[in-house]
Amino acid sequence: MININRRSLVTLMAATAMSLSMAPAKASEFVNILTGGTSGVYYPLGVGLSKIYAEKIDGVRTQVQSTKASVENLNLLQQGKGELALALGDSVKLAWEGDPEAGFKAPLDKLRGIAAVYPNYIQIVASKESGIRNFADLNGKSLSVGAAKSGTELNARKIFSAAGMSYDDLSKTEYLPFAESVELIKNRQLDATLQSAGLGVSSIKDLSTSIDIQMVAVPEDVVKALGAPYIAATIPAGTYNGQDADVSTVAVVNFLVTHSDVSDELAYQMTKQLFENLPELEAAHKAATQIKLENALNGMPLPLHPGAERYYKEKGLM
Repeated sequence: MININRRSLVTLMAATAMSLSMAPAKASEFVNILTGGTSGVYYPLGVGLSKIYAEKIDGVRTQVQSTKASVENLNLLQQGKGELALALGDSVKLAWEGDPEAGFKAPLDKLRGIAAVYPNYIQIVASKESGIRNFADLNGKSLSVGAAKSGTELNARKIFSAAGMSYDDLSKTEYLPFAESVELIKNRQLDATLQSAGLGVSSIKDLSTSIDIQMVAVPEDVVKALGAPYIAATIPAGTYNGQDADVSTVAVVNFLVTHSDVSDELAYQMTKQLFENLPELEAAHKAATQIKLENALNGMPLPLHPGAERYYKEKGLM
């Protein structure tokens, strides 16, 4: 009797093991979202997306990584060290083409598009006491142009070139992230900072509540000389404390980018959940109010990921 029970038990265990091995297992997928500095706009949007994806996509684990933004993000995607990234449109274009001066030693051929999202506004802010009132006044002053070879710094170089100027015209050029730039201005060690970000970026908000600031316009002729992918834009009055008038500037669209090794289903879900949960993303940062499904394909400088393409076909955009 004991032998029979033992044989029955072994048979039952073997049958159970076989049935489990034949059952479909739902593998957990990992989504690392590459953003930017914590005082910028990319980071809170990345946090918002990670919460949405973790709640809405079955079997997905998410993480948000703070980086030096566009250029680093795109290089990390090419290396498979992230599944989704925010990046400036001009950086994305240069990455796809392969531009060594921009930080891309060869074309990043694994990059795939998810969506055009919101525009980055070039926001130049100086301390009132610096005496800087317009773009020409930057001559002989100290300016932070963003982390070296970041998307912001690429913007700065393009704008100075279009204005017939260079960093040599400055008394000092600092290559610092947003928060560090603001701290130097507060401490009277820097006159101004150029930041490429969504409206209401926390670094400039912080500065405007600490000292008197002067927003610096980008002249109309510079905007025309820049051309695509730059567009004329306005920073509305009241965006920052003490900013009493509209300020003319330029903007460049940001994109959500992935890579070719990400599964079609995951890319589909990342695209779908982005557009179907915009109110939650807007709660993370008001820049998300400018994300529109109808603009998702505008100016896309990359081939779309097949998963994103599937979603846009469902919505009648393709």
